[in-house]
Amino acid sequence: MKTLGIIGGVGPLATMYYGDMLVRLTDAEKDQDHINMIILNDTNIPDRTAYIVDPTKTNPVPVLQQDAQQLEAMGAEVITIPCNTAHTFFKEIQSAVNVPVIHMINETVQRAAAEGAIRVGILATTGTIQAGVFQQSCMEAGLIPLLPDEEIQQDVMSVIYDQVKAGRPTDRKQWEKITKAMETLECERIILGCTELSIVKKELQLDYRFLDALRVLAETAIVQCGGKIRN
Repeated sequence: MKTLGIIGGVGPLATMYYGDMLVRLTDAEKDQDHINMIILNDTNIPDRTAYIVDPTKTNPVPVLQQDAQQLEAMGAEVITIPCNTAHTFFKEIQSAVNVPVIHMINETVQRAAAEGAIRVGILATTGTIQAGVFQQSCMEAGLIPLLPDEEIQQDVMSVIYDQVKAGRPTDRKQWEKITKAMETLECERIILGCTELSIVKKELQLDYRFLDALRVLAETAIVQCGGKIRN
């Protein structure tokens, strides 16, 4: 099987959850049935949203490229980045290496389409929203992307930065407010387009409407590396 390289640290908790998810989702009866992984938990990668919102901030691209190259040099044959916002710079990262980088956002949108959704809500960082990567991917797939208003977007950012990244539990009432707002948009699927929100799905046991981009990435990586997904 192929060796998977992971550019982690964006954020650290989501990276560890992703690694755990890869193991638990693999159909394996012994150690040798699992895929090989190299996890580079680089917490020095500059904040992606901060740079997208304000280009005078430190550019994360050179560090992301360097990490991808380091993983390739260590033997990675497929690379994943468990950070949706980082996919704003997907072309730059892919161009830095000779091995495939899985496009987390495109894979997730394609999964929503495969599940029959047309109206798709997007919950993500402000950087991801402003970059338009999910919106573009949805429109290319024939789906309708639906975004929260400014007030709800601030709530989403609070959950991501003030709660999950800060190691605090999710404010259930605040999340219910977000959910109700997306329900008014008549979303058939709501993409959790930030890896910190994958932690929220686990913590609050969110229902099938919430499509976890991190899980889609994990399943795609297992298959592309030659493993099998547990039913």
